[in-house]
Amino acid sequence: MIVHLIDGTYELFRHFYGLRRFNKGQDKPFGAVNGVLHTVLEMIEQGATHLGVATDHVIESFRNELWPGYKTGAGVDPALLAQFRPLEEALGALGIAVWPMVDLEADDALATAARIAADDARVEKVCIWTPDKDLAQCVRDDRVVQMDRRAKKIRNAAAVREKFGVEPARIPDYLALVGDSADGYPGLPGIGPAGAARLVNRYGPIEAFPEAVLHGEKRQLALLFKDLATLRTNAPQVGNVDSLMWRGMPDSFPTYATKLQNARVIARAQAASARILS
Repeated sequence: MIVHLIDGTYELFRHFYGLRRFNKGQDKPFGAVNGVLHTVLEMIEQGATHLGVATDHVIESFRNELWPGYKTGAGVDPALLAQFRPLEEALGALGIAVWPMVDLEADDALATAARIAADDARVEKVCIWTPDKDLAQCVRDDRVVQMDRRAKKIRNAAAVREKFGVEPARIPDYLALVGDSADGYPGLPGIGPAGAARLVNRYGPIEAFPEAVLHGEKRQLALLFKDLATLRTNAPQVGNVDSLMWRGMPDSFPTYATKLQNARVIARAQAASARILS
């Protein structure tokens, strides 16, 4: 089987701002939610059988306690924020495994699910659907790959090395040095992508860097940023691979989905369900 792990927060942002190009700011209450549901249903129509979606139930996480500049919900469009919980409810109503994260982040749930799936001998491949740089640390050869819709690329371990210049396992060290503006930590001044890759490839993890190369406050900052970049793989919400199997649309979904004001979602779910149950 192939396991598909989806970054629901990214997909919600993607559909919200995709619709903004056409709706002139007249956002429908569930426009982005419907967009994500259609994306998931399209994957099922194309043969996906085991899926899980991770979401940030709240934007803040334990990382905000470690670094005051870490990303928060400040500045996120209220019309977008208002669709986070409806998305989680809609996915659950459709029978899709969904992990709403509070203390941990959606990326931590994806990393946890990737670890569990990769350790299951029945799983042929794990596809993580997100362009986020930090998820590249989960890639394993051709077994766990990153699916980047934005760039329309599949990244296995070789592609991660080509893009970042380091092995997937060293992505947290790399990001600690160069920073991640999306997550709100700056990295170390004066170290760019090429320099970071060169240092990591020469010395390995930051903990192994000689004091002459990285010392004092810079070393402490680098270790802190590495902690921020290191995804946790023990999210308790994530179950085993069997819990990811889509068993068809629950009978209650059409009633629930009427509030989404998109009859096509219901029809599409019914058709997908009929195919797998026939």
